[in-house]
Amino acid sequence: MDYDVIIVGCGCSGLYCALNLPDDKKILMLSKGDLQSSDSFLAQGGMCMLTGEDDYDCYFEDTLRAGHYKNNRRSVEIMINSSSEIVSDLLNLGVEFDREADGSLSRTREGAHSAKRIIFHKDITGREITSKLLEKVKILPNVTMLENTAMVDLIEDGEARGVVIKTAEGEIETLFSSYVVLATGGIGGLYEHSTNFKLLTGDGVAVCAEHGVELKDVSYIQIHPTTLYSEKPEERSFLISESVRGEGAKLLNKDGRRFVYELLPRDILTQRIYAQMKTDGTEYVFEDLRSIDPAELKAHFPNIVGECEGRGFDVSKTPIPVVPAQHYFMGGIAVGEHSETSMKRLYAVGETACNGVHGANRLASNSLLESLVFAKRAAKHIADNFSVSSVREAEIDEAKYDEKYFDDLKKRIFDEIEKDRWEKIQDSQEHSGLRI
Repeated sequence: MDYDVIIVGCGCSGLYCALNLPDDKKILMLSKGDLQSSDSFLAQGGMCMLTGEDDYDCYFEDTLRAGHYKNNRRSVEIMINSSSEIVSDLLNLGVEFDREADGSLSRTREGAHSAKRIIFHKDITGREITSKLLEKVKILPNVTMLENTAMVDLIEDGEARGVVIKTAEGEIETLFSSYVVLATGGIGGLYEHSTNFKLLTGDGVAVCAEHGVELKDVSYIQIHPTTLYSEKPEERSFLISESVRGEGAKLLNKDGRRFVYELLPRDILTQRIYAQMKTDGTEYVFEDLRSIDPAELKAHFPNIVGECEGRGFDVSKTPIPVVPAQHYFMGGIAVGEHSETSMKRLYAVGETACNGVHGANRLASNSLLESLVFAKRAAKHIADNFSVSSVREAEIDEAKYDEKYFDDLKKRIFDEIEKDRWEKIQDSQEHSGLRI
């Protein structure tokens, strides 16, 4: 079948891209699992929004400081300046955010932020945004959505021409389009401990690596400092939002003593927690939520409170055990400011893309905003430059796509991570006057 645009992934970036494409374009969206199995549904804390002109410099500096000044400054500028427009769009689409008594948007603060600039919907902001976007996309007559359908390869001849898919029935098929947008999410499914859905295994990055599409900063992988400790590593790690610490929760060692400032950047805080675990000889530290007003705790964090209760923890009476886990992929498929990749007709948005906004470490609650901003820019760029691809044939060896093929794709990601890490070590040594 032929399409104008194929979007691989149904998280917030893929959905928002579809909503911003012209309604006369025939669009296909693919979901590797069901339509709710994207990390966009899991985002708890909130989404950043510039509070006003006097906040710009602080917001910009907070983002760069958290990213160890490895950020692409132009991308950061675009993201921050687009935040009000994105929030306006979301409100018009029916997304609800918590509000103050006077009707203004409530704002909270998280680690490495110098001000309260994070808007939220309880502690399920990602679910609120993504579910509303999904509702709108489902009723678009020009969009077809396929669940349990995985992209296994890219069809290209120097330009993207479509994708090879594995259907829910296990069949290998080819789908052709004028443009392909990769919104395949992160790489957490490759890790033992991760907050990500297990099906997110970096498919977009791996396929791009196989086809020579430029990658960027793939060794930049963020560990979230606080996930609920479980003795079952096969379970997806449940995130204890940074907003909880932003509202006053404390981190304690095995003796119940506070050992760190809780709003350090995520990578630094993670290092301090690992160091404390080593000192204590434990597999976790404790997070104490009792300093938060009980009414506020239940109103702002009902999902977290409920999950903890379901696992036998009463957060109003006792601290909970927490441990760091893989959380976010700052690197990925290299893209420009319109989300265009190094291959013509191929775009990448969301966590699988790397436009340099996050640098070496993502500032809390920048992910939803960044994903939406650059998904909209991708849609506009496709619309403004649209031309029909006439290629509708490709020779595909179905037998190629066996278990070894998929194992090799996963291995390719780790090879690329190690390659990028080594190149960065070399670059660091050379710039410091040392030679390896």
